[in-house]
Amino acid sequence: MLRTAWLVKKVLKNTNSTSPRKLCILGSTGSIGESTLDVVRLHPQKYNIVSLSAHASVDKILAQCIEFTPERVVLVSQSHAERLILLLAKEGLEYIEVFSGVDALVSLAESEQVDTVMAAIVGAAGLMPTLAAVKAGKRVLLANKEALVTSGAIFIEAMRDSGAELLPIDSEHNAIFQSLPWQEQQRVGQCQLAESGISKILLTGSGGPFRTWSVDEFEQVTPAQACAHPNWDMGRKISVDSATMMNKGLEFIEAKWLFNVQADDIQVVLHPQSTIHSMVQYQDGSVIAQMGNPDMRTPIAHALAYPERIESGVAPLDFFTTASFDFQAVDYKKYPNLKLAIDACKLGQAACTALNAANEVAVAAFLDEVIKFTDIFKINETSVKKFVSEQVSNINEVISLDVRAREFAQLTLKSLTSANGSTHTRIKK
Repeated sequence: MLRTAWLVKKVLKNTNSTSPRKLCILGSTGSIGESTLDVVRLHPQKYNIVSLSAHASVDKILAQCIEFTPERVVLVSQSHAERLILLLAKEGLEYIEVFSGVDALVSLAESEQVDTVMAAIVGAAGLMPTLAAVKAGKRVLLANKEALVTSGAIFIEAMRDSGAELLPIDSEHNAIFQSLPWQEQQRVGQCQLAESGISKILLTGSGGPFRTWSVDEFEQVTPAQACAHPNWDMGRKISVDSATMMNKGLEFIEAKWLFNVQADDIQVVLHPQSTIHSMVQYQDGSVIAQMGNPDMRTPIAHALAYPERIESGVAPLDFFTTASFDFQAVDYKKYPNLKLAIDACKLGQAACTALNAANEVAVAAFLDEVIKFTDIFKINETSVKKFVSEQVSNINEVISLDVRAREFAQLTLKSLTSANGSTHTRIKK
């Protein structure tokens, strides 16, 4: 009872302030970043946009600067930053400071002017600024699953040491979070689910655009087809990951670390309608699910306001027009990347780090029409086997392994294209 009372007091203390939250959005021009700003527009009194970052979308972030007037902005390259500075001056916004580079991203995330960080940079590029926000003890809204995939135990230890608050943004992990008892919600990364009567996490996935295709058809998949997700509006990289179900594999690894469970405690369930976002199975036979229309503004609004509830701009689920709920087991012959990710989760950190690095290389090559859709798995599997026995105990070793895995994946890619002849030409036809 004493612990319960302390947790209630802690939650109320963190949320009863009338001053707006000071928000940094890492990756503000991506789909998650833009959805975050959509929610903020509905609640201008609750959130102050202090800082933004983008990769290279100068025109998009210029429009965001005009609307939200952040104090600081970071772009990846100096040339893009210089262009933005000139455009801001033309708009009379020269007081907005503009920086470039990874160090500037880290500075943005750990700044004392910020109390909440939306970590929405795609891929391993988001690791260091997200980790910096955690080490600085911020409220971190985690949309960058790769941060946990590549450095799980290191990331969780940093969160424990700093007292940072981690709230999941991925619709599946946010659904799991919402389905947990509130005591477990207060100890993300250190959950003790068995103590709360929980026996299994049920991680749902749509199956992507090729769920009804035969395996024989996969070699002819084009980037446009892979990016045409039936339910979700996402960026190109994550859309391809959804098509291979690697995205579900990365989410599987993320769930292990967020909820402090083992791989055998997580089950992937295909749910084509994407209205049940994930579920938690209890020891008494109960299953608690979080449902809603497939729109990322819902989990974003939930995390922004937690433990309160605010309008997200998403219409509530209409049960009278919603299609029936279907569930299927996963066919791992159709989704070998998912099986590879689950195996990597069991094998350890080096396998997970190498898998993520190789996958980013492979997906980029597929989107550039250099390799076939089915080659993504070949590159990923070869890379995991190469690095699985390595030891990863600190962030420098994570970064080193990530670099070497990418280099190895590039070599594997070249050998595949050489063996296949002009793969690029064949795919473009």
